[in-house]
Amino acid sequence: MDRLKKILIRLPLAIMFAAVFFIVNLFGILLTGLFLLLCRRIGLLEDVFYTGFPIGYFAFLSLFIGTIVAIITSSVPLKPIRQLREAADKIAAGDYSVSLKEIGPDEFRKLRNSFNHMAQELRSVELLRSDFIGNFSHEFKTPIVSICGFAKALKWDDLTPEERDEYLNIIIAESERLADLSTNVLNLSKLEQQTIVADKVRCNISEQIRLAISVIDGKWTDKKMDYQFDSREVFISGNEEMLKQVWINLLDNAVKFSPDCSTIKIEIIKKEELYEILISNEAEELSQEAITHIFDKFYQSDLSHATKGNGLGLTIVKRIIELHHGKVNVAQTDSGWVILSVSLPIA
Repeated sequence: MDRLKKILIRLPLAIMFAAVFFIVNLFGILLTGLFLLLCRRIGLLEDVFYTGFPIGYFAFLSLFIGTIVAIITSSVPLKPIRQLREAADKIAAGDYSVSLKEIGPDEFRKLRNSFNHMAQELRSVELLRSDFIGNFSHEFKTPIVSICGFAKALKWDDLTPEERDEYLNIIIAESERLADLSTNVLNLSKLEQQTIVADKVRCNISEQIRLAISVIDGKWTDKKMDYQFDSREVFISGNEEMLKQVWINLLDNAVKFSPDCSTIKIEIIKKEELYEILISNEAEELSQEAITHIFDKFYQSDLSHATKGNGLGLTIVKRIIELHHGKVNVAQTDSGWVILSVSLPIA
């Protein structure tokens, strides 16, 4: 029986239905023949068999009995379809944990694999949505609560001028953080709706990286950091403003997570039809979870959220690079260097 099941599973769906149709008709004919033979034995059709039995009666009986057999046996080949329908209803009701078992012929197994993959992707999307809402709420609520608290504190009469200035500086910093978050959310929303890159020009990415280094010069200086970048002029086709944002975000991220007095290395390597830009910095060891989710919206490996940022910079970088038909990846070496690599086509 198990061997027959394995053979049936390997059969294409068309052959399976043809076999079922043949078996149903065969059973109908056999049952009709047995019925007529029985009638003859008991003497009901003795004369008819000798004078010739009309073929129309035989065909009608075969069709009638075959239809009954088909109704009874149709539940077997249609079982996978019923299970698929029931699973689809569960997903429509919000249950993304549903999974189909391996049953039926090859076509049904392929459909099952596709359905299970779809259910898994929907589970992932639902988890990302839940995380996004939670992180988004946290990132917006934190500066608002801080601004509200220190604004109330400014109403106290016993504050010293130093305390008053400190509270005002905190309110200003949190307001700027909230404004940056709003800007990043709007930029990301715009990028996600965008499918092509407009206003492409010949961009000098070497000069853009030098400009990004000077833009965040104050952050380098505060942490007494140094950088290594020596490259000839490298040109690609792309949107100049978008690509500038990529280098600023990547270098800002590298400075943010590097220890004081460390060095950031920047390299541009030509590989066949693309350029690979490597930005390397010393950092604490990244977990596999951090490497997997580092480009997700609002993801921060620092669960305490003590590090300044909102977890959107690398998400924006990834989207811009994808719009330029490139790729961005992160890796960590055994010596403790974190390497962010950006690959962009030359033309």
